[in-house]
Amino acid sequence: MEGPVFDVLVIGGGINGAGVAADAAGRGLSVCLVEMGDLASGTSQASSKLIHGGLRYLEHYEFRLVREALAEREVMLTRAPHIVWPLRFVMPQTPGTRSRLKLRAGLFLYDHLAKRRRIPRSRAINLADDPAGEVLRPDVRHAFSYWDCWVDDSRLVVLNARLAADRGALIRTRTRVTALERGVDTWTATLDINGGRETCRARVIVNAAGPWADTIGALTRDNAPNAATKLRLVKGSHIVVPRIDGADDAFLFQNTDGRVVFVLPFEDAFTLIGTTDVPATGSLSDATCSPEEQNYLLTAANRFLASPLVATDVIWRFAGVRPLQADETETNPSALSRDYHLELSGHRHGDALLTIVGGKITTYRCLAEAVLRRLEHLFPGLAPGWTAIASLPGGDIPNADFGVYLESLARLYAWLPEPVLHGLARRHGSLTRDVVGDARRLEDMGAIFAGRLTEREVRYFADNEWAMNPEDVLWRRTKVGLHLKASHEHGAVSAAIAALLVR
Repeated sequence: MEGPVFDVLVIGGGINGAGVAADAAGRGLSVCLVEMGDLASGTSQASSKLIHGGLRYLEHYEFRLVREALAEREVMLTRAPHIVWPLRFVMPQTPGTRSRLKLRAGLFLYDHLAKRRRIPRSRAINLADDPAGEVLRPDVRHAFSYWDCWVDDSRLVVLNARLAADRGALIRTRTRVTALERGVDTWTATLDINGGRETCRARVIVNAAGPWADTIGALTRDNAPNAATKLRLVKGSHIVVPRIDGADDAFLFQNTDGRVVFVLPFEDAFTLIGTTDVPATGSLSDATCSPEEQNYLLTAANRFLASPLVATDVIWRFAGVRPLQADETETNPSALSRDYHLELSGHRHGDALLTIVGGKITTYRCLAEAVLRRLEHLFPGLAPGWTAIASLPGGDIPNADFGVYLESLARLYAWLPEPVLHGLARRHGSLTRDVVGDARRLEDMGAIFAGRLTEREVRYFADNEWAMNPEDVLWRRTKVGLHLKASHEHGAVSAAIAALLVR
């Protein structure tokens, strides 16, 4: 770290940082990414797990953002069909919610703002004749359906980091930046790594620290312009319950306050409900779903569900802090733009600091391209953008048809139990064979945790995906932690995984 001078130092290992690192490395720049925790351990693991256009953003006239996001659905379905797939949404229409005319107009725009190749169009449905009607109260009779995409958000971050590393980037997790100092033509970053001190020199700094962006800006010793006055921190919380009977589609429920709440199929056996929009207070690292937010989500869902949920149904809750661009004229957090803003201070090597504010997981790739456009004057001859047509690791599946590919794996590895094989394929796609390696029978995979995670895959995470502790494996590289049925089981599995991760 103390020897080479990198072209770009990216601070932050969420989706924006990983996306920028991959794009920059693929254009021939030398890149180092540092993250104070694990990859995706902040906001990026706490999303609603959707690649979506943002239907509700149309009400705020954010047509460019929606168009860009809608187009990215098609890009991501091609780049990463193992972790991204289409999902039908059902939106009931009842008295007191948005009018049918308004919904039809919004959905017409949603269908036509960007070209669709794999995404079906919206339509009106009669819930008496549609399986989704069995999930809802009998008096809810009319609805609209439309399509967006599901994404495994944490794996999206990890795979972008892997893409960056494959093209030469250095990825350093558990590495905290404690100081930034301008030089004649390079920055010097002081790093804390497990209590030890190192330095890293780079020509340009990209501040992709999300909610911590203003903290990074404040580390510059000469009070360089930073994002401190432009951030509005908003907390979004989700709850998870056992799979609601029949809820294999996603639902979008309109609440009485005008907000919308998603009810989403999750991890085969669960339903995910979110999200809230409340001002973030307290520690950014310990954001939690409050009892009030949990009650809000349950109440919003129960307005439509045939079988109401109660607090004891909630088996997991999580929250993340969104770093949105501040708008002093807007008091409603839900109305704040989810678009991204890039602030560049300095215009030469050793002076340029680019801070990312806002953004959404759907448009991270477009954001990364925008970052490189802002920096291209510093790197004459920079190669053109390339990520729109490049598969993410494991995404080079023939015809982007995951179903057909899974069938081929099932024939090849007939000895693997279906939950194990399906999990491997969803997480690794065409790299599944690398994970299985020379295993020829189930015993070769080692112990199986929660019926779906093997010792061999844990070692793969350690060797190839920067996993360092059990939480990295159980909650970010996978969601197997959700399938552990008791605290004692979680403790035993965590201990076994910890032993596998020891170097």
